[in-house]
Amino acid sequence: QVQLVESGGGLVQPGGSLRLSCAASGRIFSIYGMGWHRQGPGKQRELVALITSGGSANYADSVKGRFTISRDNAKNTVYLQMNSLKPEDTAVYYCNADLRVVGGVRLSPWGQGTQVTVSS
Repeated sequence: QVQLVESGGGLVQPGGSLRLSCAASGRIFSIYGMGWHRQGPGKQRELVALITSGGSANYADSVKGRFTISRDNAKNTVYLQMNSLKPEDTAVYYCNADLRVVGGVRLSPWGQGTQVTVSS
């Protein structure tokens, strides 16, 4: 009914940059918050950044000043610009959305994840 598809992951050297994208599709009436989470090797999934429909953003302390979340409401897409990447940023990155579909049901779907590896 609703699908989130991430793209943009890959292998990057420490200090490098990547830009992740996540597009929502399906019978969407409205999208409220959108966010990025990550799960590193042997770690629990953690919140990276959230953005409201109005554009207000919040970040995990570990990424503040390095990552920027943004969204294009016309395209139902959320982005994560990641700069000054560190090896500890290595993880599978997942996007998530709080949305309402046509018909009124409120859902919180997840994408399938995209791998980000920071290594020299």
